[in-house]
Amino acid sequence: MEVLFLVLALFGIIIFLSLFTYFIPVGLWISAYFAGVRVAIFKDLVGMRLRKVPPRQIVGPKISAAKAGLDVGLESMEAHFLAGGNVNAVILALISADKANIDLSFERAASIDLAGRDVLDAVKVSVNPKVINTPLIAAIAKDGIQVKATCRVTVRANIDRLVGGAGEETIIARVGEGIVTTIGSASTHKEVLENPDLISRRVLEKGLDSETAFEILSIDIADVDVGENIGAKLQTDQADADLKIAQAKAEERRAMAQAREQEMTAQVVEMESRVKEAEAEVPRAMAEAFREGNLGIMDYYRMRNIQADTDMRDSISESGEDRNNRDN
Repeated sequence: MEVLFLVLALFGIIIFLSLFTYFIPVGLWISAYFAGVRVAIFKDLVGMRLRKVPPRQIVGPKISAAKAGLDVGLESMEAHFLAGGNVNAVILALISADKANIDLSFERAASIDLAGRDVLDAVKVSVNPKVINTPLIAAIAKDGIQVKATCRVTVRANIDRLVGGAGEETIIARVGEGIVTTIGSASTHKEVLENPDLISRRVLEKGLDSETAFEILSIDIADVDVGENIGAKLQTDQADADLKIAQAKAEERRAMAQAREQEMTAQVVEMESRVKEAEAEVPRAMAEAFREGNLGIMDYYRMRNIQADTDMRDSISESGEDRNNRDN
């Protein structure tokens, strides 16, 4: 009985100690105390547990901020955590901004973090500008020659416009638009090749960083190359298209001519058929004329003589044409 009582007592002590250390992280409180951070055991630590806020994720960044000389309230940090923010990243960003003499408040940093941007990376980019490489951008000068260029855009984060400001994709798109406009307004491609800094100057004059989360410091042309002769290619394509149109029209006219020729051939065949039919009726008509006395024998002979004379003339004419053809 005594052994059972001792086991139950030991089990109860273990449960009590577990609950006590869970609700009251003594080690964390000691660390905060010796770091000069005043944290109330029941009001702050136990209250955080009851509000389902991990004390270490609040007290740890609080100690870092205090050591850096920043005064950030526990309530503000806890509220930011409950809103879904990253408290540690915000505190680290505040420390970095303070060391770089950048005016950044906890509220501003918290709003940037809740907006989905990496506030610590933004502060780093504000201190140490980053380089954005644009893809290969092709444009056509006025002489029809294609020019390809790539740029390195040096930008610095603009803390005031991080919330609601456009990102890197907008910077790249605007720089690409500026490059296309500058190359397209050049008289010849040689003008761009001789003065590549012309692109960077004109692009910078356009204020492409307006309403973005960055400030453009410089635009440097990394590479400029000559592409295809687009103007000549377009002219060649146009000439090919015109040729195909002309060929189609000629084919249409040839088809129409063939159709007319076939139609005329059919008409000639029809006329020859009618002539043959009429010639077949001549002997019967002559026989009828003999019977009725409308045609005499002498009339018949005169008609035969005329026909023979006509045939002879046709034969002589055909013989002369054959001789001329042989001589030629």
